[in-house]
Amino acid sequence: MVYPSRAIANYFIRESLRSGVELTPMKLIKLCYIAHGWRLGLYHQELINEGVQAWKYGPVVESIYDDFRHYGTHQITALKANDSYDQDYPMPGEDVLPLLKKVWEVYNKYSGLQLSAMTHQDGTPWDLVWNREGGKDRHAAIIPNNLIQQHYQHKIRDTQFNHGNDSSKPYPNNS
Repeated sequence: MVYPSRAIANYFIRESLRSGVELTPMKLIKLCYIAHGWRLGLYHQELINEGVQAWKYGPVVESIYDDFRHYGTHQITALKANDSYDQDYPMPGEDVLPLLKKVWEVYNKYSGLQLSAMTHQDGTPWDLVWNREGGKDRHAAIIPNNLIQQHYQHKIRDTQFNHGNDSSKPYPNNS
């Protein structure tokens, strides 16, 4: 199942509120992107229902940016409420909860700036679109899911090589 981006955002906000771990808009956007990437890489399935865009400071899920930008660099303190009656933000199902829990476990210790640095390193999908395919010359260039999927499949291969196929360590500590 593909989920509304806001449903995935709400999952991470709930985890932040439950655990007391700081969650800023930048960190939230990057966590949603990273979770989407891991799902594409591991299961060949999209997680969120909108395209990821290449912006100056890395990959952005625009609806999440729009919903939470008013927090600036401060802690997000509330879930995104459903503003209409025709769209629901379902709780993520059992098909994605283990993945989301693992992404939170591995990446919650990083700040938004650290996650941003991870997601726009040389050779990442963002870099390919922003720097090599002219994304910085046009607003909101979409990062194709196939680039994201290939990037995370490469990370999976590297991780399996480095951990000897230890399935308890499917996620490296950077994206």
